[in-house]
Amino acid sequence: MNAFVFVVFGVLFMRLENGFFGNLPVLSFDEGYSHLFGDGNLMVLRDGKSVHISLDERTGPPLIHFYASIKLPRDYTAGVVVAFYMSNADTHEKNHDELDFEFLGNIRGKEWRIQTNVYGNGSTNVGREERYGLWSLIKRTDAMGGDFPSKPMSLYATIWDVSDWATKGGKYRVNYKYAPFVSEFSEFILHGSSVNPLEPSKCNQGISSIPISITQEQRKLMMRFRSSYIQYSYCYDRARYKTPPPECLLDTKFAN
Repeated sequence: MNAFVFVVFGVLFMRLENGFFGNLPVLSFDEGYSHLFGDGNLMVLRDGKSVHISLDERTGPPLIHFYASIKLPRDYTAGVVVAFYMSNADTHEKNHDELDFEFLGNIRGKEWRIQTNVYGNGSTNVGREERYGLWSLIKRTDAMGGDFPSKPMSLYATIWDVSDWATKGGKYRVNYKYAPFVSEFSEFILHGSSVNPLEPSKCNQGISSIPISITQEQRKLMMRFRSSYIQYSYCYDRARYKTPPPECLLDTKFAN
């Protein structure tokens, strides 16, 4: 069965059923997005309204940036990662920010998982991964200092071979007998404050329809989801961090 997942990614997560995107225009690929590399691994479909990006043995993956609906590869996908993320590494090579959604493939009969990660101000030595059946929230604290993303970013998507860790810590690797692994992106939407990354102080703040926080009810729903579906959190990974990063508030319900 194909997996079909809608995602919204920014500084916060929102429930799609609230209609936030209902009145926003859907763009064609060429209207708002760029094919950065990958040559034949990107195919534009249906009058420019959808694209396929694929992973095979011969060519590297393409890299493009947009909001989209995502349809993930099916069947045996162990070791395959479809990434949907924000980054400013092109303009801040030494101290970039990054917000990641990584969809982790699996062996036949097992579901895709979502892994999230956050880097701020070049803090790539501290991975803040959390793995779910779905969703994540990382709360900013003063103790994180500059490790929280704060600079303008672009939005990217790619598909890649991460056999070393994506499925059971590398136990199951990409099997190219099942290639090409094809992920479909459609319903492209761009909505937010535009900014020249070289002049972030001139960011357009005129879009009032974008919430700047989540409600108490949404927070309760998030915690309820978290208690049911979390599969891994960096806060409890003693092999990586003898002392958890400063923003971690440990809960015995998740410790095991």
